Amino acid sequence: MRSVDYCVIGGGIAGLSAAARLARHGETLVLESEDALGFHASGRSAAFAHFDMDARLVRALTAASLPHLSEPGARRHPALFIALEGQEALLDQLETNYREWAPHVERLTPEEARNWVPVLATSDGAISGALLDRDGRKLDAHALLEGHRRMLNKAGGEVATGARATAIRRDDNRWTLDTPGESFTAKCLVNAAGAWADEIAMLAGVAPIGIRPLRRTVITFDVPEGMDVSDWPFTKTVGPGFYIEPEGRGRLLACPMDEGESTPCDAQAEEEDVALAAWRVEQATTLSIPRLASKWAGLRSFAPDRLPVAGFDPEAPGFFWLAGQGGFGLQTSPAMAMAAEALATGTEWPEELRAVGVEADALSPRRLRA
Repeated sequence: MRSVDYCVIGGGIAGLSAAARLARHGETLVLESEDALGFHASGRSAAFAHFDMDARLVRALTAASLPHLSEPGARRHPALFIALEGQEALLDQLETNYREWAPHVERLTPEEARNWVPVLATSDGAISGALLDRDGRKLDAHALLEGHRRMLNKAGGEVATGARATAIRRDDNRWTLDTPGESFTAKCLVNAAGAWADEIAMLAGVAPIGIRPLRRTVITFDVPEGMDVSDWPFTKTVGPGFYIEPEGRGRLLACPMDEGESTPCDAQAEEEDVALAAWRVEQATTLSIPRLASKWAGLRSFAPDRLPVAGFDPEAPGFFWLAGQGGFGLQTSPAMAMAAEALATGTEWPEELRAVGVEADALSPRRLRA
């Protein structure tokens, strides 16, 4: 049986970014059940960083993370938030929320918004206003994951793929984990299993905290020949609707912002959600989508209050929760990794988090045990 200091279950962005930092404090191992890193939510994300998030905590974590999101894992790309009919109040609130972190954001008229995205509808489905953030970030999940893997390896840590935990128990003040190929023991077990976080907890005899996986659908389609969309902004409705973003010169990605109930699984796109994505785009633009280039789905996992979780379980010594990062895992991963490092190792709380008003109690799983 191999002994390590930190065993991280989950090779998505949450687990891998935290492991890269933990490896500076002791021997660290990441166990990923699939044969590749980022196979589920991290690798299926639309991967764009912005401040259109309901919770101030998530916006603050995003603000703390942006300075750490740079090439090759991130590149600057504008974001456009549009208000459909009846969404004007939501646009006002978004502008207020946005200006706390990005005071340079610009309010646009519908005509000015169409200068950025010429296909926005002018009659039925016409927009009533927009907000432009020129400093958005298009993220590259693969590059981010690979960067953390290299940092982990450089610090002496390792990744084991195809290593699903089949049994977890507490022995002599350490956690023991069995996988099909090998067994491990660790002083600290980090549960970064995404949609499977509650299942891992129950496998370890720890009470779940209510992590809820919700399915989200993405489609891609080609635009009319000769139309170059590569410079179009990431474009999102401020309320229910859709978002689109360019995937090269002649292709767009679209999502209907659906949230389908799901068990933890290898999520697949359902035809009803695929049709909804195409319909919502066609209703608010002049585009027609006669055929798709591709479609897929992923699971976004939330705690009951839809806020992220980082901290030791109050009833299970050495069991560390790193979960509930929903649809904002990539854009908040640097800040969440800093928080996990401080909390798991007992080191000083990061000044970057204190500066944006994020304290440890806001992330603690204790709030979910009340």
